[in-house]
Amino acid sequence: MTASMILFWALIITAAVLLFKALNRPHEHTHAPTAPTPEQILGQRLARGEVDEDEYRRSLAALRTSPPNAP
Repeated sequence: MTASMILFWALIITAAVLLFKALNRPHEHTHAPTAPTPEQILGQRLARGEVDEDEYRRSLAALRTSPPNAP
């Protein structure tokens, strides 16, 4: 009888500790990071030196004048 009472209280205390830890855990961000826009990608290419300033301006103008869902 004594052993079962000790086991009962050990289970109660263990469950309380696990519940307390689960509730105090910092929440993780579950949303996926957003994909960069075409203008951001173009800006990154300019920063890396893959395109020169003239090509950047032409491409940026083309991006801003084209319809958003154009192939």
